[in-house]
Amino acid sequence: MQRLSAAWLAATCMIVTMGIRVDAAPVPMAQGPSQRKVVVRAVRSDCIASPIEVILTPPKGLVSATVTAGSRPVPCQVTPRGSKVAVCWVVRDLPRGSERTYTVAFTKRGNPGKPNVAVRALPGAEPRRDAEITVGGALFARYDVNTGPNKPFFHPVYAPGQKQVVRGFPVAPRPGETRDHRHHAGLWFTHGAVNGEDFWAETASKTVHTGYRDIVGGPVFGGFTAMTDWVGKAGNTIARDTREVRVYELAGARVMDVRIVIRPVGGPIEFGDTKEGSFGLRLADTMRLRGGDGQIISGSGVTGGGTWGKRAPWVDYSGTADGARVGVAILEHPKSFRHPTWWHVRDYGLFCANPFGIHSFEQGKPAGAGAHTVQPGGSLTLMYRLVFHSGDAEQAQIARRWSEYAEPPVVAVAR
Repeated sequence: MQRLSAAWLAATCMIVTMGIRVDAAPVPMAQGPSQRKVVVRAVRSDCIASPIEVILTPPKGLVSATVTAGSRPVPCQVTPRGSKVAVCWVVRDLPRGSERTYTVAFTKRGNPGKPNVAVRALPGAEPRRDAEITVGGALFARYDVNTGPNKPFFHPVYAPGQKQVVRGFPVAPRPGETRDHRHHAGLWFTHGAVNGEDFWAETASKTVHTGYRDIVGGPVFGGFTAMTDWVGKAGNTIARDTREVRVYELAGARVMDVRIVIRPVGGPIEFGDTKEGSFGLRLADTMRLRGGDGQIISGSGVTGGGTWGKRAPWVDYSGTADGARVGVAILEHPKSFRHPTWWHVRDYGLFCANPFGIHSFEQGKPAGAGAHTVQPGGSLTLMYRLVFHSGDAEQAQIARRWSEYAEPPVVAVAR
């Protein structure tokens, strides 16, 4: 097997994967003026199914593209970027140490084919419009910006086979469900101590959806960017965040990539040290460790209730939902704030990543050890991949999926 040279890994051409710039070297290769050769190498981990997005400058008048691997067409999605185009496709079944060459051929007009992932904003007055994401024609998740009362959230959320993995209560209670912690609604992001105010529980402090950008759907991915204001109990906005969401269907799983960037407004913001946070979901009762048939396993090798308060690059929570074994894994990207994060994951179905609650999670740590202040002009970035899968963590190959998320294939574009 040919060794990968350091020069090949040097950066000269931009590749973007969910907002992450991955560098690619030019490789000499014969090609016509209306096409590019793209070489993808799985360097450090096996590639099960990895989305890649290549930013290219097309010849004048050619605004779309097709992708082939040899003679085999590969579904792709083309997005205009000013004078350039972003071409996205999924690299599948590429073992570590191997490579594959793709041809990107520019065309005059696109033929995107039937969208696999579709997104639509539901009828209503702006900006208070929910958004629905479908995968293969079936509802995957709804971004609810109206029910509140103190935050937007995803509800319902379905694993493959249309198995609902989030508890119905309080949005749409199901018979026999628990009714504790009504602020555990679906899948959400917020925190229990920001500038001394509680945005976690249902209080006067709230996060408010203010609009969408870039609602897209297509054969490869769908998604949107949502803007959110953090409004204190006095009615003042103390912070704003953008939530970039992309959804794929990858190797039989429904995958949601989320990138959250928070910026202060007016003055500094402090994320306080509390276990009440931050990004996560409340699972269906039948999936719980306690009271259900749930199983929790982390990327650090800790299992069950012992995962609470521990650091790990990923955690998977699986159990029975609507009669089938399904699971949810949250993978944290290495560039996310304070990676590897701590996990506020409970045996009763709460499942959250929380990079701030160090005093709560670790014995002997002083109060406030996990607090973090973002100064005006600064920002804080959180990055996660959620994998909604059939079976348990081993059957869904979560450890391998984490590896390819953390270290995706390296891409080279021929000049």
